[in-house]
Amino acid sequence: MALGGGYFKTTYASDLALVDTRLRRVAVAALAVALLVLPRVTSSFVLDLAAQVALAAIGALALNVLTGLAGQISLGHAGFICAGAFTTAALVEYGVRSPWAALGAAAAVGAALGLIVGIPSLRLRGLYLALGTLAMHHVVLYVASELQSRWGANTGYSIPPPRVAGFTLRGTVTWYYVLTGLAALALCFAANLQRSRAGRAWMAIRDREIAAASVGIPVARYKVLAFVCSSTVTSVAGALFAFQRGFVSVEAFGFLLTIEYIAMIIIGGLGSALGAVLGAAFVTLMPYAIDALVAGLQLRAGAEYYLFPAKFGAFGLLMALFLVFEPQGLVGIWLRVRNWFLLWPFRYRPLRPAS
Repeated sequence: MALGGGYFKTTYASDLALVDTRLRRVAVAALAVALLVLPRVTSSFVLDLAAQVALAAIGALALNVLTGLAGQISLGHAGFICAGAFTTAALVEYGVRSPWAALGAAAAVGAALGLIVGIPSLRLRGLYLALGTLAMHHVVLYVASELQSRWGANTGYSIPPPRVAGFTLRGTVTWYYVLTGLAALALCFAANLQRSRAGRAWMAIRDREIAAASVGIPVARYKVLAFVCSSTVTSVAGALFAFQRGFVSVEAFGFLLTIEYIAMIIIGGLGSALGAVLGAAFVTLMPYAIDALVAGLQLRAGAEYYLFPAKFGAFGLLMALFLVFEPQGLVGIWLRVRNWFLLWPFRYRPLRPAS
């Protein structure tokens, strides 16, 4: 029940429900209807942007499990995406056209990489852990570049459209529905995982590792599990990227992609599934918004040359600003706006500490 200062839950059923109030159920239903009818009222360019946001949200949710919940720093996220994409490309190259086989193989490769990185992470923390995951990123990219130079016509792999139940997944509208549906499933999975025994153990390890171990949480097991879960979902996102784009090249998985995903979870709000989705939308759409702004201002010729590095430098500036002024990210802003409406008209200022 919604009571003035917030939502109060009085039963275990309401506490376990993801959508526990009538207002939230109406909002979720309205959002679902809007997403279903969007292809009828907008252009293919907007649908492609929405599909990009959905695909980025899957990867951001996976990274949020590892960094936001478990507190494990990773600079190898682009490497996991690359592993899933090139696993799909290699299977297609050898004649395996089943998308289910490609997704399963990508998940298996991602789980193996997560295990390989997760076990050494038990002895590493902080900067050393970040450097270890970065080393994995470069190893994966080196293997992918060797595959590309030897069997990928030196430019990349072409991926034919996948067929599912006799239907070929081709076109902007089709991929919009597929990726949006998968992103919704990933969001539900991440939200439920956060409330599970593993999610509570990860948050305990993130906050106080020694205290978590003292109350009986197997820290080593859950750290490795966090890497395996995150890398598995991320590699599946890489396979989806390969199928949607229809072309895989190692140049698409540089270190900048890792920075973008880190920006997504920091700007959106660390540890929040909703924040990962909001951050994915913000970071994915920001370069297009800057391009539209420059086009509207009609700057002199050559301005795009100087704007290109500025767009990517903006990620670092935004991360710094959010860390300093809004540590909870976009989800923190959303919570304050929601509480403002919940408390209206009985707004109040926070109590000032006594001097």
